[in-house]
Amino acid sequence: MNTTQPTLIVIAGPTASGKTAAAIQLANYFNTVVVSADSRQFYREMSIGTAKPSAAELAAALHYFIDSHSITEPFSVGDFEKQCLQLLDELFKVHNVVILAGGSGLYIKAVTEGFDDLPCADNHIRDKLNNELAEKGIIALQERLKVIDPVYYNEVDISNPQRIIRALEVFEATGRPFSSYRTATANKRPFNIIKVGLDMDRELLYNRINKRVDIMVEQGLIDEVKSLLPYRNVNALNTVGYSEIFDYFDGKTDLPTAIAAIKQNTRRFAKRQLTWFRKDKEMMWLNAADENLADNMLSAIKSSINR
Repeated sequence: MNTTQPTLIVIAGPTASGKTAAAIQLANYFNTVVVSADSRQFYREMSIGTAKPSAAELAAALHYFIDSHSITEPFSVGDFEKQCLQLLDELFKVHNVVILAGGSGLYIKAVTEGFDDLPCADNHIRDKLNNELAEKGIIALQERLKVIDPVYYNEVDISNPQRIIRALEVFEATGRPFSSYRTATANKRPFNIIKVGLDMDRELLYNRINKRVDIMVEQGLIDEVKSLLPYRNVNALNTVGYSEIFDYFDGKTDLPTAIAAIKQNTRRFAKRQLTWFRKDKEMMWLNAADENLADNMLSAIKSSINR
């Protein structure tokens, strides 16, 4: 490792695995800041349903890309790559180490390796797919994606129609699956990269997810989603924790069923996050439930720096 270059420490893993707490511990140890790589916590209007860091956590370490954008603003993974690299360039003038923490694998990949040069969107194809979504529902699009691109189907948040439509439009425009565009050679970054993955026993993780959803409901998730009803067609809101409550407001289900669906869909999402991150051979995996996690993280990171 080039010890003359600054270092980006990535803390990744599934939802509810303790990434925020781990990132803050490292930020305090290295006297540095945290950059969020959670594709939903960017948005100011979405707080409870995205499990944003609490006020106390935000006070414990300076965070970037939390409440940085509005759901009404277009903000793609390509935009994030550009803005984050610009931010890191400034941060590394002050800090030799910066923490990048989140569960959005594509966004972490964009920062650490570069975002692949995907074909431009075809508005005609996208409109056709959006009409199909409205007429037939998301399951029809999910099934098509499963057939034409099983690799991406097993990684993507299939409850997010925006991601599914993007993959389908790329296939229809080019005849190539979306996943085939993610094999480009990684771009060399002007900083060292250390990746730490957090995981734990599956039953424990799923219990943590279920409990987190219950806490969200207690904190006012239903009212938060209700306040966003005027914006429900915005792509950012087509996500777990919001779509299910919209169905409740539409009378498609009752509240207990909607809450149960959030838990189930979040557990599925966590499984897909792990599938994505486990393909990264540079990821050093640690047991997030280990009482010595902080010491283990520092030991692993120091070993990488001295390698």
